[in-house]
Amino acid sequence: MDKRMSPTEIPPEAKLLDQVKTMRRAFWASPVCTRVIVLVAASIAVVVATAVGQVILNRWNKPFFDAIERRDLDTFFHQLVVFVEIAGVLLLFNITQTWLNQMVRLKLREGLTLDLIGEWMKPGRAFRVANAGAIGVNPDQRMQQDAQHLANLSTDLGFGLLQASILLVSFIGVLWSLSSGFIFHVGGTSFAIPGYMVWAAFIFAGTASCLSWLVGRSQITINTERYAREADFRFSLMRVNEHVDAIAIAGGEAEEKRRLEVDVASILAVTRRIFGAQLRLAWVVDGYGWFMVVGPILVAAPVYFAGNISFGGLMMAVGAFTQVHSSLRWFINNIEVIADWRATLLRVADFRNALVSTDPEFDQDRHIEFSENSGDHLTFDAIEMKCPTGSARLTEPHVTIRAGERVLITGEPGVGKTLLFRTIAGLLPWGSGRIDMPPRETVALVPAPPTCPRAS
Repeated sequence: MDKRMSPTEIPPEAKLLDQVKTMRRAFWASPVCTRVIVLVAASIAVVVATAVGQVILNRWNKPFFDAIERRDLDTFFHQLVVFVEIAGVLLLFNITQTWLNQMVRLKLREGLTLDLIGEWMKPGRAFRVANAGAIGVNPDQRMQQDAQHLANLSTDLGFGLLQASILLVSFIGVLWSLSSGFIFHVGGTSFAIPGYMVWAAFIFAGTASCLSWLVGRSQITINTERYAREADFRFSLMRVNEHVDAIAIAGGEAEEKRRLEVDVASILAVTRRIFGAQLRLAWVVDGYGWFMVVGPILVAAPVYFAGNISFGGLMMAVGAFTQVHSSLRWFINNIEVIADWRATLLRVADFRNALVSTDPEFDQDRHIEFSENSGDHLTFDAIEMKCPTGSARLTEPHVTIRAGERVLITGEPGVGKTLLFRTIAGLLPWGSGRIDMPPRETVALVPAPPTCPRAS
């Protein structure tokens, strides 16, 4: 049989920008687009309000810790009341933000899943994709599990990055003002670094981000492979469950058990690779986290010991440095999640691209001509059939089958007997020749196993 390339697929090394464009087009065409935009706008407003509250809370550090340093009990209790007020407002903002995040996650999943189902259920497309090679394997997982996972990860990462960016902008000014004008004295030489705490935060976070990416980027490929192996195992279990009666009659339990064990072994192998990658990344992330326990104090200590700020000012500087540094190390904290998101995006975008590109790919080929007669006969003229896996032709150039006639179609396994019936049904209309059929309403096409569309 002749071989032909399957419909266009996104290779694993495809650019992230292309995959994002694919999902962006799906989002703008989704009926939930407007609702998601409204929810995101409300979330941005809450995040900005939270950032303002965080700045106010950071300023509260100075009078509170100065009161402790002076042993001023009245001011100490007053500042505790102020803290309760600030914390109460921030708590309200946090609960509101959590609810908005959940709503965005829900709407994103709704839009993404319905978009994939809509593209998949276009006439004949699900059948063509299922026969287009590896991309058509386990579409149920891509539309259910992968779509849900992508919506959840996109929401969490998106809002996390937004919050980190706003907090970064809010606290850079505070940290800059606290560390500006300080003079360093080293070996009889004096020099000033304007806003040196800001630069220290950038250097620390930038170094850790580069190391985390170099160590953790392999998880993108490994996670993609893991999802594929999990999907294969799930498909094998479903297949065994659907054919359990035939397996029992044929006594095929041992063979099916061996196949399932092979699938489990492949999952365990790729999982061990993931564990190894996570352990390597943990050396960087956890080691850096321990260093940052004292890092902010070490950075702010020169200003404090020089007498330029009070103890309360030191704690305010430490708090501002921690906020700036936490915002900058967002990438470090989320490297594993980003790798997981990247792998999930690849699977979903890959599948959607295959759905929308299947029709144009096959439309470039020649089609068998179908016509309808007013009689009761079925005629084949010079039929040559093609499909993604090969081609076949009838040995008889002209065949006419009349109503009531019984016809036996013979041929070796794999020569295209099933392909012929799929061609008659219009599922695979590519090739050459002509098929003349009775009116469609007088013809019954029964698949194996038979099925009947459910009424809504």
